[in-house]
Amino acid sequence: MTCRTLCLFAAAVLISGPAAAQDPSADQHLADQPQPESKRIFWIIPNYRTSPSLVDFEPLTVRQKFKVASEDAFDPGTFALAGIFAGEAQLNNSNKSFGQGAAGFAQYYGTAYADFAIGDFMTEAVFPSLLHQDPRYFRKGTGSGWSRLGYAISQIFITHGDSGRTQFNYSEIVGNSVAVAISNAYYKDNRTAGDGVSALGVQLGVDMGANVLKEFWPELERKLHRKGRPKAQLAYK
Repeated sequence: MTCRTLCLFAAAVLISGPAAAQDPSADQHLADQPQPESKRIFWIIPNYRTSPSLVDFEPLTVRQKFKVASEDAFDPGTFALAGIFAGEAQLNNSNKSFGQGAAGFAQYYGTAYADFAIGDFMTEAVFPSLLHQDPRYFRKGTGSGWSRLGYAISQIFITHGDSGRTQFNYSEIVGNSVAVAISNAYYKDNRTAGDGVSALGVQLGVDMGANVLKEFWPELERKLHRKGRPKAQLAYK
């Protein structure tokens, strides 16, 4: 679990560094142009609840909130990520009762996917609907890399209500707390209060890192596409 957080934050640092070094006029030029949001970060991490900005804010209906959660939970990338996390957990023998081999991996995989799916529905659909909060991440998109990094991290604790007003992000905190509580049913080796607090802290850290990736992914994606183009094509442009 700790490895996931470290990986996300390492990627965040790599992204925020180049972004902070960009020319402000170039940032403004990009901000003035509507940028379609990629539905996956690094072509695997689902990114359905990211919005380019708060301009022309329109609240989501309950049906739309559940649609966002469903898109995240049932995206092929989520199944792939569950396999990666399951492999990591089995390698570290995180839950000894699961065992090793194919049968053990199946249990690790099932619980890893359950973590993703339950967390998605709790933080993006169930509690946002009950509490009238918006589950989307609204990108800042402009300013220094550090200011954008701080903004992305703060969005774990700050969100917008359906009214558009800023609120404490109860959906994130309470939703993940409930998801961790539910996970006690299938994590037989990790059911103590300390395990629960640790799991919640890790999940919030992972979501925090994911917000940073969402904030800086458009710039990195453009750079990766630019590097992947043939030199002749770049010269022509």
